[in-house]
Amino acid sequence: MSFAVHLHLTNAATGTDLAKRRRRALERIDRELSKGNFKTALSLVKQLRCKRGGIRAFGTAKQVPKKLSSFDDLELSGTDLSVLRLLVDSVMDSVQSCSQFALLDEISSKGTQRLTNVEDREFSCEDYHYRCIQHEAGHFLVGYLLGVLPRGYNITSIEDLKRDNFGIARIEFVGLEFLKEIGSERMLSKDVMNNKGHRGKISSTNLNNFSCIILGGLVAEHILFGNSRGSRSDIDKLNRVLRWLGYTDIEAGVQVRWAVLNTAFILHHHNEARSKLAEAIALGKPVGFCIDAIENAISGEEC
Repeated sequence: MSFAVHLHLTNAATGTDLAKRRRRALERIDRELSKGNFKTALSLVKQLRCKRGGIRAFGTAKQVPKKLSSFDDLELSGTDLSVLRLLVDSVMDSVQSCSQFALLDEISSKGTQRLTNVEDREFSCEDYHYRCIQHEAGHFLVGYLLGVLPRGYNITSIEDLKRDNFGIARIEFVGLEFLKEIGSERMLSKDVMNNKGHRGKISSTNLNNFSCIILGGLVAEHILFGNSRGSRSDIDKLNRVLRWLGYTDIEAGVQVRWAVLNTAFILHHHNEARSKLAEAIALGKPVGFCIDAIENAISGEEC
């Protein structure tokens, strides 16, 4: 056996061993998540970063600098993202449409859900299910690449959809527990009326991560289908957080514009990882398996 052939086989065996090691580590993370030990799971993920047989992609997303929130600024800095211009404009149109819809006083929350379901009926159950998977994969991938660990997800089955049981498709993350503090709409309105806010209760990093994660589903839909459906609740949640913080309309607009641009940049750059992740979610695989799918798709990149 030649030295070259022997080296090739040795490297292949080493790669297989490392892949098995990572899968075992991710299975342990899944066990901790299933027990509700979220901090332990997150600690294990951080320990795996950039180790042999570990993970590379968690928290390593290249991002658009916050101070550069427009294409003109990016072009001046030497970054050409012209390919994303139409995508970002389209997503912003959807964001504004969802925001305007939420402001209509005559539409109750129950009415909003009913209208959403009527729109969903324009698709077959299979098409709607596929769209939901791609939407949630957008949330999952953006969070993971920003260093926010998904702790579980739920996708309504095709069988439930056929029974008109739309359910709630969602992904939950470790570290976004501040959302529970937002409170009722009455509290929110009172804070806004009194020009109060809760700045300082959420770090800028947490807010930036949340803003991009919540937009991940909408952006993923626009990349794949050129439009989005069922994103009103996401945009409403983002707007509620910004109002809770006491952001003015101008401040909120700047935050959302940057988050849309940054999210589009991340998902555009990692299209293959999003596709592989969606396949894993479609099969109902655990979070650890989904992470492995992402890591395999981004295996050639440096930390």
